[in-house]
Amino acid sequence: MLDDPLAVRIIGDDERQQLESRISRRFPPNPDDHPASRLLRAFVVARSRCAEDILAAAVAGGADQYVVLGAGLDTFAYRNPFDDLRVFEVDHPATQAWKRACLAEARIAEPGGSSAVTFVPVDFEHQALEEQLQAAGFSADRPAIFAWLGVTMYLAEVSVWNVLRYVLSRPAGSAVIFDYALAASKLSSLQRVAVAGMAQRVARAGEPWTAFFDPDELARGMRDLGARRLLDLDGAAINARYFAGRRDALDVGSIGHLIVAGT
Repeated sequence: MLDDPLAVRIIGDDERQQLESRISRRFPPNPDDHPASRLLRAFVVARSRCAEDILAAAVAGGADQYVVLGAGLDTFAYRNPFDDLRVFEVDHPATQAWKRACLAEARIAEPGGSSAVTFVPVDFEHQALEEQLQAAGFSADRPAIFAWLGVTMYLAEVSVWNVLRYVLSRPAGSAVIFDYALAASKLSSLQRVAVAGMAQRVARAGEPWTAFFDPDELARGMRDLGARRLLDLDGAAINARYFAGRRDALDVGSIGHLIVAGT
């Protein structure tokens, strides 16, 4: 579903060996796994596949800038199949330093030339995305695709809207793909229990979820900011698009939401 030969390399030898050991034993249960972990792992893969599908279509239409917001260990820039597509990786400075150390240890080269990767250090809560991108050589007068995966739920709501205000003011042909956490009022009682369990896990790790959205209110706000095309994929839509007909019944469940919005 998502061909990423670098994902295992970049996580390092220790993590790779643990993963290979689990695979060889047919994925025995991990006592630290939450019951929703399998669904979450499927969602992580699906959202990356969706972003890269949108990017491929945009490149075919002439887009030549890809901005990965909160890039983490995303590997697209190091397996980029598109000539002349410039990739900007935006993330917290400390996270970027850690990632570059992981790349060096895994001997994954940082591409240069016309398909160069540019690291843009940004603290979304305290710095303006526009200023940092401009300083890094981003061309604000040309279309760009923004992937913002696994980030919004960790920010203050005002910070999410500040970023959306910027990306939805980009030239026609631009788009943003991001996932978000649903407001409790939009969840069933069982879904609330599942979300609470996941939220507790990330909170214990020091990264609590802080932003939750009502899909209708989010859509209205984005249209007000200039979104002309808007697609909100819920769990059922993601499963139909990427997991239909699987023999292992792998899917993303019913909680995750992905939005694709274009100018």
